[in-house]
Amino acid sequence: MAKKKTQQPKSPALRYIFDRYVAGKPKRLAAVERERLNLDIACKIYELRTAANLSQRELAKRVKTSASNICRLEDADYQGHSLSMLRRIAAALGQRIEIQFVPLGRKTAQA
Repeated sequence: MAKKKTQQPKSPALRYIFDRYVAGKPKRLAAVERERLNLDIACKIYELRTAANLSQRELAKRVKTSASNICRLEDADYQGHSLSMLRRIAAALGQRIEIQFVPLGRKTAQA
């Protein structure tokens, strides 16, 4: 089975840090991938909300939650994304969620 190819940093300094502290270390690679997914979700929520010209407060009202919850969901460090909340946000923004399972060796498209 082919190994999953992890995206390498472009900056020489970040590449050095990645090579020294992450590359070849499965637990650290997995942590980097988890954080990258959290970042992708946070960015997508922000992009969809701003494209709809909504404030966090306005989106929260549509989703029936608090603005602080929307703020947390747009934070790349947040790890508590629930599928039900993501569905509510998608519906409020006229979107739907698609989930894909891809083989580990296949590179996924970036959002």
